[in-house]
Amino acid sequence: MTNEFPEPEILSVNGVELEVFEAGQHNAGRPIVLCHGWPEHAYSWRHQVPALVAAGYHVIVPNQRGYGRSSRPADVTAYDIGNLSGDLVGLLDHYGYSDATFVGHDWGAFVVWGLTLLHPDRVNRVINLSLPYQERGEKPWIELMEEVLGGDFYFVHFNRQPGVADAVLDGNTSRFLRNLYRRNVPPAPPEPISLATAEPAPGEPLMSDEELAVFIAAFEESGFTGGINWYRNLDRNWHRLAGVDPIIHQPTLMIYGDRDAVRPSERLADFVPNVEVVSLDCGHWIQQEKPEETNQAILKWLDQQ
Repeated sequence: MTNEFPEPEILSVNGVELEVFEAGQHNAGRPIVLCHGWPEHAYSWRHQVPALVAAGYHVIVPNQRGYGRSSRPADVTAYDIGNLSGDLVGLLDHYGYSDATFVGHDWGAFVVWGLTLLHPDRVNRVINLSLPYQERGEKPWIELMEEVLGGDFYFVHFNRQPGVADAVLDGNTSRFLRNLYRRNVPPAPPEPISLATAEPAPGEPLMSDEELAVFIAAFEESGFTGGINWYRNLDRNWHRLAGVDPIIHQPTLMIYGDRDAVRPSERLADFVPNVEVVSLDCGHWIQQEKPEETNQAILKWLDQQ
C-alpha cells in the first residue's frame, strides 16, 4: 500500500477478529479511531493517517467486521449497531484506552453516531463526514424508505431481496468499484447496483489504478455480503436505539461535501448541540476527494478543542 499506510495486524476483540492498521504508537495517550464506510476499506483514510500522526495522535484504523481480512460472520444480526459499536469498544480495551476521538465517513459515521449514543463514556470527541446524525422517527428506517422511495431504492432492495445485489457486485467487483469511485459526477440519485454492470460512469477517476487495486483486491477476497449486511440491520438498529438518550453531548465536527448526494441535516444542532459544521467543494468521497482540505479542517478543529 502507498502513502505511508501502515502494515496491518489481526486483533481479537468482541468475539471477532479485526484487521487493524495502526500508526503513531509513540503518541500513545492521544488515540483517534478512523471508521470507514461502504463499500470502503481502512485504506480510504490513507491521506489522513500521516497527517494525524505528525500532529501527535495515535491513529487506529480498523477494517470493520465484514471488510478486508476482518471476520465475516454468517448471521445477518451479527452486523447490528450493538455489535459494530462493541467492536470499537473492544479496540479501546485492547489498547488500554478509556475513551478516544472517533472519526467516521458514510456508514462509518452511522456507527460512530451509534457508538456515541450507546457508549457515551468511551467517546470524547466526534468527527463525522458525509452522513449527519440520523433522527429516529416514528417508523423504522427501511420501512419508511420503502414507503417514500419505493422497493427499488438500494437500501430497500438490499433488505427485501437478500443475496441478489451481493451476487451482482461480487460478479463485477472491478467494474463496480471503478464506476463508483469517481469525482465531479453530475448530481443523481445513488444506484450502486446499476453501477456494477454499467458502461464507464460519468466524472473522473477518484484514485490512481494502484490505489483502486487495493480496494478491488480486498473485495475480491471478502465479497460484499458483510458490508451489505450493515444495511440489513437498519430496522433492527432503530429498535435497538429506542430508549437511548438521543442527544450527542460530545464536541462534534461535521464535514459535508457540497455535491454529495447525502444532504445536510437541517436539524443537526437539535440533536448535536455542540457541533461545528464545515462544507467542502466535493462529492461523497470527502477525505479522498479533498484530502488536504479535510486534514486542515480536522486538525484545526482538534487544535481548538
